[in-house]
Amino acid sequence: MSETIDEKSDGTVSQLQSGMVVPQLPPLATQAERLIATGLLDGELTTDVLHQAVTDLQERVAPGALLVVSERVLPARTLVQHVSRTSGGQDREGFVVVDMDDLEQFAPTAEAPVPSTLVYALEDPRRGDDMLNWSPAEAQDELSKGGRTPFTVVEGVHLALQLPAALDRNACYMMIGSRRRKVKGFDSRTPALWISNGTGRDGRDRKGSPKLGWCWWNNRHTWLGFASGARRVADVSGSPNGSTV
Repeated sequence: MSETIDEKSDGTVSQLQSGMVVPQLPPLATQAERLIATGLLDGELTTDVLHQAVTDLQERVAPGALLVVSERVLPARTLVQHVSRTSGGQDREGFVVVDMDDLEQFAPTAEAPVPSTLVYALEDPRRGDDMLNWSPAEAQDELSKGGRTPFTVVEGVHLALQLPAALDRNACYMMIGSRRRKVKGFDSRTPALWISNGTGRDGRDRKGSPKLGWCWWNNRHTWLGFASGARRVADVSGSPNGSTV
């Protein structure tokens, strides 16, 4: 299946399959400022280093790419707390579900090769509305056939940070490029981002909040697509031998 996209004069992209309108990502420089505003950059990745990376990347990637900082610097668990959306007139911060205390053990899969650099860009990011109600196993096959790469969990959090509209009550997404390895095979849990209903262990105070949780590998959900990109492009500003993945 292929996604139907309608480019509009105001810069938005209409995801016709779900009837939702998702704005395009801002320029990489604007995304960098959003990351800096979290106050999380420190140590190995300074503001100057991030700006240098953006200067390099914006010359080599197509417009609309997603700027990503390595999970070594910005772990998904930390970054998701800075993802917010307005619900009931209040800003709701993102959180990780209580039964995903091993989130850090979910690593990039072979289908999601991540550059070793601190900063990189992910071209042509899509929420994956065309695969709503597909299982992760089915979606991975389709993405591979189309030459696309699934989002890792931290890439999915970056998208929601930069583009809160990417999380919609009826259209959110899974990040099947991150899985937890076992002695044999993988954990059946698969990371996903959606909007909490404030029930169960989430708590009523979290109703409407961005929720980083999981779904089973073989299950389908009518409101979960599969985030993916065309390719990852590494920042080479700090090394003459950098590479594109």
